[in-house]
Amino acid sequence: MTADPFDDFIRYAHGTDDPVSNLRRAALLGFGEGNIRIAPGAIVRLHAGGRIGRNCFIGLYSYLNGEVVLEDEVILGPHCSLTSNTHRFDPRTRAFTGSARAPIRIGRGSWLCAGCSVTAGVSVGQGNLVCAHAVVTRSTPDFAILAGVPARQVGRIDPQTGEYHWERA
Repeated sequence: MTADPFDDFIRYAHGTDDPVSNLRRAALLGFGEGNIRIAPGAIVRLHAGGRIGRNCFIGLYSYLNGEVVLEDEVILGPHCSLTSNTHRFDPRTRAFTGSARAPIRIGRGSWLCAGCSVTAGVSVGQGNLVCAHAVVTRSTPDFAILAGVPARQVGRIDPQTGEYHWERA
């Protein structure tokens, strides 16, 4: 009797959160190359132009949808949401019936902490730290520390030393 692929999917979609299972889960979702790790419950639905770079980690229950690009060495914490799809208000129908797509890019070496959202059309710079639950609505420079809703730059990272430099209020 052959194994049912659906059983494998259930096991790895909702199974343990360990390095081996996270690699297997990525392979089941079609990301078997490049040391990509996907934690349980994550939903990854990339459209044409979307991709995940080498050595990336997608955290528990995160959601990627559309033309989303994660460059190499990106970490997404749990419950992050990145969708390049958006809706437009149609004055004719007086409802959000129109839709549009605007790509999202997350720069190399960035870390999006738990619960972050990145909206359509945003490019997050290289080496960014996006603090927990921030909502990034505008593109960011390299080596920025971002926090808040909407996110604003609250500091920077020295790319030579890795030190954090916080802005003063």
